[in-house]
Amino acid sequence: MATSEAEINVRLGGRGAPLLLLHGYPQTHVMWHRVAPYLAERFTVVAADLRGYGESAKPPSDPAHAAYSKRAMARDQVEVMAGLGFERFAVVGHDRGARVAHRMALDHPERIERAVVLDICPTLAMYERTDMAFASGYYHWFFLIQPYDLPERLIGADPDYYLERKTGGLGHGARIGPTSIFDPAALAEYKRCFRDPAAIHASCEDYRAAATIDLDHDRADLDRKVRCPLLVLWGAHGLVGRLYDVLGTWRERAEDVTGRAIDCGHYLAEEAPADTLAALQAFL
Repeated sequence: MATSEAEINVRLGGRGAPLLLLHGYPQTHVMWHRVAPYLAERFTVVAADLRGYGESAKPPSDPAHAAYSKRAMARDQVEVMAGLGFERFAVVGHDRGARVAHRMALDHPERIERAVVLDICPTLAMYERTDMAFASGYYHWFFLIQPYDLPERLIGADPDYYLERKTGGLGHGARIGPTSIFDPAALAEYKRCFRDPAAIHASCEDYRAAATIDLDHDRADLDRKVRCPLLVLWGAHGLVGRLYDVLGTWRERAEDVTGRAIDCGHYLAEEAPADTLAALQAFL
């Protein structure tokens, strides 16, 4: 679907109230494959690739990293939903997609009925509370923001290796290999999309934006809170729950917050689809 700034790849199905699903790094909309078919029994499910990821467009970057700000990414998805005839909708985001959902709820409160964020705390809070445990577990936050083209060149030397180490790395609790939590077809799709040098660069720009312009936007909105009901889910074996008071941190940024840990690592929808689905259905 063409938006005002980018073409966005969308998988659409089901019937009922509209529900937007947004993926995380370094994945695509395919990450929802274990829950989307069941959600589609009750909702019109829109699973989209964020700009820069999967089959969505990779707009040129700029010195301010505005092209990959969460504000720009959120605008894409609001325009996608409007193009489908959905002026109001619920949104579920994981990882980077959850950060887009957070910004969407602030910038477009009239559009968002309910929001769900999976395995994150607000970006500003995480950066401002950086310590050794966070920097070690989330090393990629500090690696990917290095100036062009250091991370691009290093990742591009062996993107499959990097993706496997990233998805199976410290703190994320996932496994690669014979006992991987990822479906082989899904993992193959993540690799296929991530081999594109433009996708590698765009994903680095996503993180560079998070460390610069996104923080500017977040600081400017410190007097505003997410108004819609917000469900927060996180992996009991991941880093977010160990490093933060997740619900307490989100209650600083949203008016109506509920949530709990799920018995898994970082990749809730793939590691614990049944529990994740049950929580989503009850809330939505």
